[in-house]
Amino acid sequence: MPASMDHPLRYSLVNELHARPFPALDVPCHAVYMAFKEPVDAANRDRSKDRAHLLSLLDRHASAHPQPDATHFSGPIGRHDLKWESHTEFVTYSAFGPGVSTRPFDPAEAEVFPEDWLAAAPGKRICSVLIRVEELPDADDAVMAKLEDWFVPESLAVSRVVDGAAIVAGDFRIDPAGHMRFAVFVRPGTGSRRVGRIVQRLCEVETYRSMSMLGLMRARQLTGRLNALDPQLMGLVSALDTSERSPEEALHELLTISSELESLAVQFSFRFGATAAYEAIVNQRIEVMREARIQGRQTFGEFMMRRYDPAMRTVKSAEARLKSMAERAQRAAELLRTRVDVERSAQNQKLLESMDKRADLQLRLQRTVEGLSTVAISYYAVNLAAYALEPLADRVHLSHGALLAILTPVVLVGVWLMVRRIRNHFD
Repeated sequence: MPASMDHPLRYSLVNELHARPFPALDVPCHAVYMAFKEPVDAANRDRSKDRAHLLSLLDRHASAHPQPDATHFSGPIGRHDLKWESHTEFVTYSAFGPGVSTRPFDPAEAEVFPEDWLAAAPGKRICSVLIRVEELPDADDAVMAKLEDWFVPESLAVSRVVDGAAIVAGDFRIDPAGHMRFAVFVRPGTGSRRVGRIVQRLCEVETYRSMSMLGLMRARQLTGRLNALDPQLMGLVSALDTSERSPEEALHELLTISSELESLAVQFSFRFGATAAYEAIVNQRIEVMREARIQGRQTFGEFMMRRYDPAMRTVKSAEARLKSMAERAQRAAELLRTRVDVERSAQNQKLLESMDKRADLQLRLQRTVEGLSTVAISYYAVNLAAYALEPLADRVHLSHGALLAILTPVVLVGVWLMVRRIRNHFD
């Protein structure tokens, strides 16, 4: 088949489906997982800094470098296998090592990521996880004894996952070393890729849970500002049918509130949208684990329902409240604009009536002036005509007074007709 028949992005789109494979892990093993995020405007960060940070870690172990525009990479770093991924707002590092430490969740396992390298990260650590993977004992009581020794019983979530292939547990608490811890007990005979999928999903649950909880912090900030704006908006809406304040002043204040609400919507829309997406991923990752209860203990899904879902509902509530207040402000502004337009129409009607009266008065004055002008023009015209015709009047022995008497009506009629013609021409 000729290559010219293919869409230019065909192979890139297909390769994206296979871009981030699950790790293959043999039991026992351990995983160290970290995610870094820029505190501000992470989606528009300088991604070259992320790449430089990755290369500095690889160079410590003389490992191969990824492609220049790569968004994911897998390769060895010493005894561990490294997996790096670049996401919209954060980057993740996963280090998988064989065996487990004698001391469960030994902080020394995290030393695969050196302290000075962590300090030089372009973003801040949003997630740090230690995962211990070992074989599943024959009795569940042996598992529960270990879990009660490793985790806080009150927060412990434990379940059998993936059709009984493993038991996963964690208390979603940060230990004194700064890590969150999960334990995975794998049934003998479980494939290495299935183990890798279980570990990867635990890392994703914690990562996207942390990222989505950022929306809760922003929602609390937004709620404080909305609590201040709500009484102002309610006062303005309640005063729409009163005449205590001029509509222009109320409209100006309402537009100020509306502008601030729109500004808040712009500031928080990305975070709230991202929170909804991250929440969906968390729920989907838990769902695909196909949890089964163990000895009446709460599962990961139940833990999220009790502790995580209320936080997400708070975010959704703040988002809905912001949208509702913006719509109320817009409706109130439209009502005020209508009221202002009606009052201005009434003022314009009165102004037009006043202008009509003034125009009528002006017309009367104009006619009066026209009459006076006719008399004045006739007076001068009669005198001019008398001077012009006086020599002829002397020849016919006509006195000056008689000449004026004859000229006066003729001139008056002529001037009147001339003024009338001029007025009709302009009308």
